Amino acid sequence: MLASTVVAGCGLQIPTDPDRTLAQVRATGELRVGVSPHPPFTTLPPAPGGEPGGDEVVLVRRFAEEQGAEALFVVDGEEALVTLLERGELDVMVGGLSSRSPWSTKVALTRPYTRTQEEGRTVKHVMAVVRGENALLSELERFLDEESS
Repeated sequence: MLASTVVAGCGLQIPTDPDRTLAQVRATGELRVGVSPHPPFTTLPPAPGGEPGGDEVVLVRRFAEEQGAEALFVVDGEEALVTLLERGELDVMVGGLSSRSPWSTKVALTRPYTRTQEEGRTVKHVMAVVRGENALLSELERFLDEESS
């Protein structure tokens, strides 16, 4: 009880983002989203300069709107997008990622929000955010939990 009173008195918010990513998304009105094509989760834009599509693009666009932001999309391969996440140039990455993603040492993965069957095995799907940005991760997980219930 004493510890929570001390923490509350300091104005410390838990979970927190050391780089203030969630606060920045809300302040700028922009959620920078990396998209790696992986139908039906994510698909390439139908025409040059268009926006990508797919189930995860729809989800992340709704998440952005809930934060008072617009989703800005960057379409590329997973490796390039992970590099942009590591450099803080993206906030979220989607692309049909699984909980067994090899990128889990470089980015933070959400809890699985859906499952599919692929080649006779269950695949647990996740999204990725900048490693250490726990307020953003928690808020995205809360959103995904609500969407999947």
